[in-house]
Amino acid sequence: MEKQNFLIVGLGNPGDQYAASRHNIGFLIIDQLAKVWNGSLTQEKWDGFYTSFSFPQAKVFLVKPQTFMNRSGRSVSQYLRFFKIAPTRLLVIHDDLDMDVGRIKLVLGGGAGGHNGIKSIKGSIGTKEYYRLKIGIGRPGKGGVHSEYPVEKYVLSSIDANEHEILQARYNALVDGIESFFEDGPDKAMNLLNCLK
Repeated sequence: MEKQNFLIVGLGNPGDQYAASRHNIGFLIIDQLAKVWNGSLTQEKWDGFYTSFSFPQAKVFLVKPQTFMNRSGRSVSQYLRFFKIAPTRLLVIHDDLDMDVGRIKLVLGGGAGGHNGIKSIKGSIGTKEYYRLKIGIGRPGKGGVHSEYPVEKYVLSSIDANEHEILQARYNALVDGIESFFEDGPDKAMNLLNCLK
């Protein structure tokens, strides 16, 4: 049986000043996947850094668009087109303001919730029927989360020590769930990821 191609995209902004920001959680997860799978994103094409890995059931491309968040779709659409990957085999990893810090949720479709990267992808590929792995960063002013920050400043500020610790504790489960996504199917991956509190 021929392997299927999958595209896993982490959203973020390029540049050292954004590297540790909450809005760059997608980049952080992609780097973690590459590390666990013994690789790195050293190739550059279509406004993004990428690499690929071969698994028994799939060939997986990891991508970090370098277009800035609000133009992420430009890069994503080119990878999908060139590697002939259907949107239902696309997984986009991004931060989510409306979920508690460290909460994880794998969904198909849904609204952008004000996320400019998600808006850009829908506009570029013409559908919202692709998978998204949302990573909660909390909303300032709710649940004791940094009420002194406006949203725009909060998402671009660095992840604090407590948030980093919460994320690190999730890494193994995230890797397992993402591997399940392309090896066992999205439903199995949802069962693994969406039960995490």
